[in-house]
Amino acid sequence: MIRILVADDHPIVRKGIIQVLKHISKKFLMDEVDNAQDAILKASKNDYEIIMLDISMPKGGGLDALSQIMKIKPHSKILMLSVYEERQYIIRSLKMGACGYLTKTCAADELENAIKKVRSGGKYLSSTVAEKIAYMLEDDLERTKHEKLTSREFQVFCLFAKGKTTGDIAKELSLSAKTVTTYRSRILEKMQLKTNYDIIKYAIENKLFD
Repeated sequence: MIRILVADDHPIVRKGIIQVLKHISKKFLMDEVDNAQDAILKASKNDYEIIMLDISMPKGGGLDALSQIMKIKPHSKILMLSVYEERQYIIRSLKMGACGYLTKTCAADELENAIKKVRSGGKYLSSTVAEKIAYMLEDDLERTKHEKLTSREFQVFCLFAKGKTTGDIAKELSLSAKTVTTYRSRILEKMQLKTNYDIIKYAIENKLFD
């Protein structure tokens, strides 16, 4: 049997992915979790041929889970799943060791192609994701301020950029408000910004979100 871990906090999406995988091969044995911490725990205890992580999950988020799993098992084959097509999420995921990035709107045959590609040792990007990467390579010739941020800082930055409050972010990432405030201070210092409004303005001007 080929073990696959599916981590997504939306039951309908998670069950849908599992049904597609069952259709692809009867040899697939699926485990499922609905948060980042459980994904890390499962990955540390079991050997999965492929791990599928949602970018936006409770208790840490998919990027944090990706980082932790790669530290524990650096040869893991991880596919990121997301409703987000923002290029910075894509680039961050790939730099952190993900083997591919798919949007949740992808068709079943695209998911099948991704699984086959990753299992064979390759990397896979959906067509829309690949297009964004191409545009990014054309546009981003210089290192931008947000690229100075660590993965966790960037995660917090994105949430502030979307108008979330310190309390909202603390709850979503399972952090204390004090810790979030500390991250905010580091972000503002590194990016030479002063307020949350500056963060939002920067994100808009640099087209970090569609």
